[in-house]
Amino acid sequence: MTAAPVPETLSAPLVVEFPFTRSLSPVQSAFLTGLRERTVLGVRAGDGRVLVPPVEYDPETAAELRDLVEIGATGTVTTWAWNPEPRPGQPLSTPFAWVLVRLDGADTALLHALDAPGPEAVRTGMRVRIRWAAERAGAITDIACFEPYESTPGQEPHEHDGTFTDPVTGIVAPARLDYTYSPGRAQTGYLQALADNRTVGERCPSCTKVYVPPRGACPTCGVATTERVEVGPRGTVTTFCIVNIKARGLDIEVPYVYAHIALDGAGLALHGRIGGIPYDQVRMGLRVEPVWSEGGRYPDHYRPSGEPDADYDTYKELL
Repeated sequence: MTAAPVPETLSAPLVVEFPFTRSLSPVQSAFLTGLRERTVLGVRAGDGRVLVPPVEYDPETAAELRDLVEIGATGTVTTWAWNPEPRPGQPLSTPFAWVLVRLDGADTALLHALDAPGPEAVRTGMRVRIRWAAERAGAITDIACFEPYESTPGQEPHEHDGTFTDPVTGIVAPARLDYTYSPGRAQTGYLQALADNRTVGERCPSCTKVYVPPRGACPTCGVATTERVEVGPRGTVTTFCIVNIKARGLDIEVPYVYAHIALDGAGLALHGRIGGIPYDQVRMGLRVEPVWSEGGRYPDHYRPSGEPDADYDTYKELL
């Protein structure tokens, strides 16, 4: 069945966000614990250079590094860029400069924010100092930002054993990406059809395979796909897996089954959850039909259709 023309391309804001949890090496632990105590530590490389932030292995020789040194809280701007519109989560809520600062006693530069009234107040070579956060927990954000500070380079690095009371051994860093996503012409048609409880793919004019969801082009033949074809709604389970780990925010009791489902008329399988049947009765060849979500925006899951199982030869090319 040939579908109607595609409506105007969709777009929507999208946020990808998750907490990143990691343990710390002795060098990283000492660096972050030092920030909590208003102390900046670097590490001495094999050639004598002091690297800040400290790293665990020499970037030149790959040798393990453990010789920590304490350096100053003042430094020199080596380069900068003005940020006129700070984004949520950035160090300052008012316009500021991103700066690379070579702290006194260090041979490399640290990236952070500089609080300045305007770009005319920032220059390469200007002297700055750390503005410590009022509350510190052992993270790079313990440095609230840098601020202009007239001084002459002074502090030389001196050895530090990296010992602190109650060292920081792990961190949780939030990761977030905000962007506007446009699914393109082909997937816009697919999404719009789902809102009408229909599944629409596109046919390759060369190999005639119907792609669901459509991709806009055939990955095998390399040609554009423009003919829209409605498939399903029923289909066949080709392969499946049993899920035994409960996902955060997903109100589905384990175990449950996710399967590849070859919808009738489609040239490849899509994945969907199988419901309405005990997990240990799901099988290859099971015939299923969609159960639409509340509001009908997408299939919530697929359930047995009551038809006899499909013969293996009818779906073996879609595994």
